[in-house]
Amino acid sequence: MIKLQNNMQVKGVRLYAKDDIRLEEFELPEIKDDEILVKVMSDSICMSTWKMVKQGADHKRVPADVADHPIIIGHEFAGDIVKVGKKWQDKFKPGQKFAQQPAIPGQAESPGYSYTECGGAATYCIFPNDIIEAGCLWTHEGDSYFESSVAEPMCCVICGYKTNYHVKDRYEHVMGTKAGGSIAILGGCGPMGLGAVSYALAIENKPAKVIVTDIDDAKLARANEVISVEEAKEKGVELIYVNTAKMDDPVDGLKALSVDGKGFDDVFVYVPVRPVAELGNKILGYDGCMNLFAGPTDSEFSADVNLYDCHYNATKILGSTGGSIDDMKEAIDRAARKEIKPAVMITHVGGIDSIVDTTMNLPNIPGGKKLSYLHINMPMTAISDLRSLAKDDPFFNELADICDRHNGLWSAEAEKALLTHYGVE
Repeated sequence: MIKLQNNMQVKGVRLYAKDDIRLEEFELPEIKDDEILVKVMSDSICMSTWKMVKQGADHKRVPADVADHPIIIGHEFAGDIVKVGKKWQDKFKPGQKFAQQPAIPGQAESPGYSYTECGGAATYCIFPNDIIEAGCLWTHEGDSYFESSVAEPMCCVICGYKTNYHVKDRYEHVMGTKAGGSIAILGGCGPMGLGAVSYALAIENKPAKVIVTDIDDAKLARANEVISVEEAKEKGVELIYVNTAKMDDPVDGLKALSVDGKGFDDVFVYVPVRPVAELGNKILGYDGCMNLFAGPTDSEFSADVNLYDCHYNATKILGSTGGSIDDMKEAIDRAARKEIKPAVMITHVGGIDSIVDTTMNLPNIPGGKKLSYLHINMPMTAISDLRSLAKDDPFFNELADICDRHNGLWSAEAEKALLTHYGVE
């Protein structure tokens, strides 16, 4: 446990301007009576952070005076509570694991975007009263930190499933995906798509069939390794991975794979590409609902849609983003009960010293989620390449062995071994 004092020195990554983030040491003040000091253990680097870095003060969540008052980046983070202000001592205790929801109801300000003292890319940070009052900080007893870090993207997946809807008796909306129906997850072999596949196998209103598409055979093969067709069958779902680039007619070919051969009840578009969005619209069945889940960077992004079907075939097109506090808690609880596998999202692991370069180059780094541990120095490394670090430190052979035992995935066992090796308590 650290010795607490005024003007505590911490290390972290802060945003100053467009394309200007810096790893540096800076001071945190003593917490106020309505604040909480936390030790950040893990932070997953989000594409939304890259977008923010590219926009700087033009981003709607970033303060206009960020150049003079830099904010701590990172919003997918978890760790331990260190010190609790008087106001919150009945609810929080030092030593408890914390999780947080960065989408604060009723305000634009958000951890990792707006606060000089609250963000995930720092060894320690301070939660202000507004976040705690909103119920966006809570404790849990999970056996890892990383699952709480990637609970934020997982909660977005959950929100997407709950946002979809169907119609009963013409005008009564029934929220959620259709039980016993057909789900298509287009461009679904990336980190978020695999999260969506994992969730489809866990929900109570299970679909009968889940079709996952991509145009890369290697990604499809890897997806089947981490969430296999056999695993899905055991859970009562027929899972099919499809390379649409090899289909003569993807529209008819995909429709033929649906439960009734006439189209899908629920379609999720996981890449913001016009042809994929248009394909999603074309494969909808009667009362089908398409969710543009992937967020475009182009504010003018558009696609051709069939409005005839919208009228006569009761099709629906919508989008979803973010998630609620309840969605986040559901993600953490389901992960703790091993009902979902958030680890399928993670492909790289690194230390605090890797955050700047990784964030700046995120679109150019293949794979899924990049997970950083704030109290170690380690290059951002693909899990499949961990053995390459063994030439300088034999421990990484041991770490790679652990990942191999978990089907090439990160795990609580791997996290514990990594933190123990670096002496992080």
